[in-house]
Amino acid sequence: MKSGHKNIDTYIKAFPEKVKNILEQVRSTIKKAAPEAEESISYGMPVFTLCGKPLVYIAGYKNHVGFYATPTGHSRFAEELSGYKQGKGSVQFQLDEPIPYELITQITAFRVKENLAKYSKSKD
Repeated sequence: MKSGHKNIDTYIKAFPEKVKNILEQVRSTIKKAAPEAEESISYGMPVFTLCGKPLVYIAGYKNHVGFYATPTGHSRFAEELSGYKQGKGSVQFQLDEPIPYELITQITAFRVKENLAKYSKSKD
């Protein structure tokens, strides 16, 4: 995991070309599903937030891209994610396999709805 980056651009630029390209595509996919999301670095990796709360995190590695949609994104899409290596609250998309951009879109959209619902409840 890379650390010390001030923003997502510098984080992504630190990777070899193949990883960099996939991280950019994942980033673009997330931004299309959550255009109002803010980008920053948290826990040493890119995070996309909405209403002040995390939606999803991503991370680049030598052989995979990590995707973190905790707490509920993974449990809600457990069946769809079952073919990927997972840890507690994480999933690994191997670089030598097709990246499931449509699934990333669906999970991100699900997290957007959750964050907006929580935000509107907190304003009541």
